[in-house]
Amino acid sequence: MNTQSPIGVFDSGVGGLTVVKEIMRQLPGESMVYFGDTARVPYGSKSKKTVLKYSRQIVKFLQTKEVKAIVVACNTASALALPEIKQEIDIPIMGVVEPGAKMAAESTKTNNIGIIGTESTIKSGIYSKFLRNINPDITVVARACPLFVPLVEEGLLEDRITDDVIGRYLHELKEYGIDSLILGCTHYPLIRNAISRYMGPEVNLINPAYETAKSLKVMLTEQKLLNQSGEQAHYEYYVSDGVDKFRTFAAQVLPCDVEQTMVIDIESY
Repeated sequence: MNTQSPIGVFDSGVGGLTVVKEIMRQLPGESMVYFGDTARVPYGSKSKKTVLKYSRQIVKFLQTKEVKAIVVACNTASALALPEIKQEIDIPIMGVVEPGAKMAAESTKTNNIGIIGTESTIKSGIYSKFLRNINPDITVVARACPLFVPLVEEGLLEDRITDDVIGRYLHELKEYGIDSLILGCTHYPLIRNAISRYMGPEVNLINPAYETAKSLKVMLTEQKLLNQSGEQAHYEYYVSDGVDKFRTFAAQVLPCDVEQTMVIDIESY
């Protein structure tokens, strides 16, 4: 492993590309290997045992690519699998939950913070735990929004259907007077504008993808793994199924073309 080794990034599907986008923007010198588990998405409705099994398989695959660090770009896997995996591997690994929670705690003025995410992420209580460890006076209001992921993956980013679903899920949060809302799923930043319109300008939306890229830069610097060679970064993309759909989605999210995407048998790892 050296500073020019790539960073491994994985997600249950395509949503983790929002994290990849932020890493590209904030760490343009870093190469990446991305894996999207598109055959087994979504993770949000699966048990901890299943998510841990899937995450271990993906980490084994990424290790074959000699990555120097791993980003778990999935809130559900960060909540359910990351603590165990941290104890099992000897390379730096981080998730998206802690950076998002830290920023929300720093930015809130009322100590009333909302969290939206998948059913598993909300049920795990992981964001609430991090927030209250930082500041016990914080009040957390959480809401599972399972329909947001399929709406995003169908490309309905600016659509009346999406607006209607947002209203149905988030009307309770407006009543609690929150001033910060954590977008606790990597898909959700793609409907950030619609969520912001509904919640209003007084609610600050926290994008864990952005905060994760910032934290990754700090971690790589501290571990002396930051790539400062000046060579052009390269990116590899792997999925467990559905190459065409992945590439179509990636074209909407990433600032560069995804020239090649390979399917791998993740069950073999």
